[in-house]
Amino acid sequence: MVAVSQSGVGRASFVEAFHALPLARWVERAHSADASAVAALLRGAGPQRLEDFAALLSPAAGLSLESMAQRSMALTRQRFGKVIRLFAPLYLSNECINNCAYCGFSRDNPILRVTLSPEDVLREARALSAEGFRNLLLVAGEHPKFVSEGYLEACVRAVGSEVPGVSLEVGPMETAEYRPLVEAGAEGLVVYQETYDRAIYEQVHTLGPKKDFNWRLATPERAYAAGFRRLGIGALFGLADWRAEAIAVAAHAQWLLRHCWKAQVTLSLPRLRPCAGAFQPLTHMLDREMVQLICAFRLFLPDVGLVLSTREAAPLRDGLLPLGITLASAGSHTEPGGYTGAGRESVHYTKRGRIEAADASEWSADPNRTSATGQFEIADDRPAHAVAAAISRLGLEPVWKDWDAGLARRA
Repeated sequence: MVAVSQSGVGRASFVEAFHALPLARWVERAHSADASAVAALLRGAGPQRLEDFAALLSPAAGLSLESMAQRSMALTRQRFGKVIRLFAPLYLSNECINNCAYCGFSRDNPILRVTLSPEDVLREARALSAEGFRNLLLVAGEHPKFVSEGYLEACVRAVGSEVPGVSLEVGPMETAEYRPLVEAGAEGLVVYQETYDRAIYEQVHTLGPKKDFNWRLATPERAYAAGFRRLGIGALFGLADWRAEAIAVAAHAQWLLRHCWKAQVTLSLPRLRPCAGAFQPLTHMLDREMVQLICAFRLFLPDVGLVLSTREAAPLRDGLLPLGITLASAGSHTEPGGYTGAGRESVHYTKRGRIEAADASEWSADPNRTSATGQFEIADDRPAHAVAAAISRLGLEPVWKDWDAGLARRA
């Protein structure tokens, strides 16, 4: 497989590099590295290789968590200062053509579906802007109509009229399909591989274009070729062994830093939350292991942004923020129209009791429900200003905006 860089020069894809990684060997090290190996890494220059990173994920490294945390905090302050950038997800739609066992938007889940109009999206953006947000992440399930009818481009332009920072978390596209979104004002693209374990990936993705592991894996490269200046990746912890997932994410991030070097790279570390469909996690990551993971990522990738979502409870979030986090969501809603009630008049269901793609004539408004179904249940339900206040109490600085489009154009 060959991808095309921004310069137009062909280059190998991460898909090829991923196939060649000695993941089994590194996962073994992540489970078996001893205390002396960990101590040597912490005394020296820190992890320089992926096998070093793997050692910092080991149970032995967990016994040196205090040392890892202190070093991680110092490195974060050195590279990023005391800043925590705040953003909010703005859900455009919960319609989706994929069956993903762990997702509330999965096609076969009998939930209430809504796609906001661009005017509704603007209402949501204005409400978030009034709260102080200047960075918004537009989120939607995967559906062909979002691309073919110019819907996403219209939403980006609407939101861009209110806030300077617009990113997308939508179904993977071709580079040519991404370019109009960049031209409309989108600066970032977030795409989680969900799990880098091929067998589990096939198990939990049973229908729709998301079944294609390689296509999804190469998405950040296509986004970079289209001109996105921020690339976000991550795994959904709870599907496969967390140590194996972390190593794969680190390898992916390292590759992007080398091959897509004009873009900023961020890593998200979401854990599974309850959602429609009642999927139960296949694996578990303890809170202490989450701390270890954040510190290991910061020590290995000191200049990469680490994202913390409202999937985690408030007390844990407040404890994690100083360790290496640079971006955090706040006051989040995971349903379309969650901030203003926009689109409630568009909530639909089928009389057959099964939500699915259908001709508009088959839908009718549900008189008993007034809002769409969210993707998952959030754990930190504090309003945005309360999260900002908590960040300040920690001696950190909540930042709502970090650049202006005018300045970016002059640069």
